[in-house]
Amino acid sequence: MSSTLQLRATVRATFRRTLFVCGLLLLILFVVLVIATVVGSQRLPITNALCALISRSKCGLSSEQQAILFDIRLPRILLAGAVGMCLASAGAAYQALLRNPLAEPYLLGVSNGAAVGTMVALVFFGTHEWSRPVMAFAGALIASFAVYQLARSRAGASPERLILAGVIVTTFLSSAIVFITTLMDATRIRSFTFWLLGDLSGATSSLLTIAVVVAILGSAVLTTYARPLNLLMLGERDAFDLGVEVGRVRLIVFLAAGLLVGTSVASSGSVGYVGLVVPHLVRLTFGSDNRLTIPASALTGAAFVIVADMLARTLIAPRELPVGAITALIGAPLFIYLLKRG
Repeated sequence: MSSTLQLRATVRATFRRTLFVCGLLLLILFVVLVIATVVGSQRLPITNALCALISRSKCGLSSEQQAILFDIRLPRILLAGAVGMCLASAGAAYQALLRNPLAEPYLLGVSNGAAVGTMVALVFFGTHEWSRPVMAFAGALIASFAVYQLARSRAGASPERLILAGVIVTTFLSSAIVFITTLMDATRIRSFTFWLLGDLSGATSSLLTIAVVVAILGSAVLTTYARPLNLLMLGERDAFDLGVEVGRVRLIVFLAAGLLVGTSVASSGSVGYVGLVVPHLVRLTFGSDNRLTIPASALTGAAFVIVADMLARTLIAPRELPVGAITALIGAPLFIYLLKRG
């Protein structure tokens, strides 16, 4: 009886801690979002912009400033938040499912699989906008299952085999991307190259809606499977003995993470290091319980990509840098630091 009461108390404490941490991260995300709306090649007055965001009225802004705020910056910032949420929550889920701290959509080839799917959709089904997320999801799913199957052995999928399989699949898919690029005309090659490095400027309103909805729902699905993922981190056999339906959990996590990565790539191209660095930072700060790690990674990832996009828009304004270049410049040194510290 006492053990049952102790378990319930632990669950309640974890739930309260998760609510507190996620509430704090939501507040930070809101502050980052407000700052990002006023910072750019043309700065906006922060009080007027905040008033306009809340009340949807002019609040002293000119018609040009209103267009910049609502038609250009806000959709881009929301897309950056959705992309960060997708990649960070998918990265946290991959790391827990595969029991590998280096598992990440970009390193595993999942992002490249989604990129190949998106490029196929753009080349052969360009008039059908719905084809981009569908083909990206299919490409991400095929790439993730290919890496997992290549890395499997009788002893399981070791971290070394997973990374090697990811490198092999990534190299093959990079060749496929080059081949598809040769089918395009010269005027489209430059825009596609910029898109492959991470471009948040070209998404339509329908793709933005899809990205935001998928980011929220996908992260919520992965969070509901946090407890089975906690047990899977002990090993598949131990998790099975403790009542986890390993095959079902693996399938659902792969599907949800593939949908998140596919939607992200279809909307913004390949943005690297988000799914690798953000979950590591969250685990170092708040612990490795996936009931907290996954939602906290989603919110932190959203803030991380919004900040990276703000830097991409302002560092060489009025020109822009690919957001993927900024996340790599921030993420690579940060990951080296975490690796040395660990």
